Amino acid sequence: MQTRSKWILGGIATGTLVAGAAAGVGTVLAARRTIRALGKLRGDDLRGRTVLITGSSRGLGLAMAEEFARQGCNIVLCARDAQALMRARQRVERLGAEVGAVACDVSRPDEVQHLITSARRQFGHIDILVNNAGVMTVGPLLSQRIEDFQEAMDVIFWGMVHPTLAVLPEMVERRQGRIVNITSIGGKVSLPHLLPYGCAKFATVGFSEGLHAELKKFGVDVLTVVPGLMRTGSHLKAFFKGKNREEFNWFALSGTNPLLSVSAEHAARRVVNATRRKQAGVTIGWQAGVLARAHGVAPGVVSEVLALVDRLLPDSEGGTIKKKSSRESQSAVSRSLLTALGRRAARRYNQMEEAA
Repeated sequence: MQTRSKWILGGIATGTLVAGAAAGVGTVLAARRTIRALGKLRGDDLRGRTVLITGSSRGLGLAMAEEFARQGCNIVLCARDAQALMRARQRVERLGAEVGAVACDVSRPDEVQHLITSARRQFGHIDILVNNAGVMTVGPLLSQRIEDFQEAMDVIFWGMVHPTLAVLPEMVERRQGRIVNITSIGGKVSLPHLLPYGCAKFATVGFSEGLHAELKKFGVDVLTVVPGLMRTGSHLKAFFKGKNREEFNWFALSGTNPLLSVSAEHAARRVVNATRRKQAGVTIGWQAGVLARAHGVAPGVVSEVLALVDRLLPDSEGGTIKKKSSRESQSAVSRSLLTALGRRAARRYNQMEEAA
């Protein structure tokens, strides 16, 4: 009887020890999972990484350059306008970052190769490539010409493909790297009076999502960014066709209205945070999110609604097929208080000559 009692007591003690040990292991594993989850939420430390951003002399590209600089990154700026590029370089250098600046037309493979070579000569290698270069011609389809479609594809689509293919061999060899592709809600839902732009942006979405699927196994992370309207002052660098003043009015009012657009600072922070967390995709702006979800659920209905919206936009009759700049398309409406936030963003993000 005494022996049996010892066995029972021994069994209880052993069971208690096993249970305690198991509980301890469970606690440790849970703590590790929590730490990993918090780490993923915070994202990687980007200090010392080299970031190359195309189309970064102004607008969202400049805002992202500043935000990456605040994270302690080295920055390589790239744009076609050499003067705007030098102004942007000075602004980013004030944040304490080491900055390289290379004038480059990303639609030209030879210039892109020179850009990559210059960046590697200064910083050794490129850790993060941000494809952001773009161009936009606003106007009804009947005012657009084949050249407008070709230009959009050259700058937006091929301007994403050329830099990506140039940095990819090194990233694959090193088994690490990040590619951030700035697409658009216009690459998810085709919007009226932006058809060349939308076609090119649809191509970038397909390219970017396909890249993510194929490169993950090589340790290269690809982020597809889908922004809606942003207050970057970019309406001042777009071109307009048809009834260009009326086109500029609606475009400027939409892109600077805080109810329809997000600030450049907010967009840049979202992009950098998503890059740090190695996300596969991010949509910026609740408006863009709603439109994308609606199109995913009922694409036909959204297309019919957009056809109604098109009826409210200026027609092409009596308009011009020649591209007009924003300066040629200004009106009392576009100069009014209704677009004050857009003009402020334009001054802040180097879209105006007086930004110097």
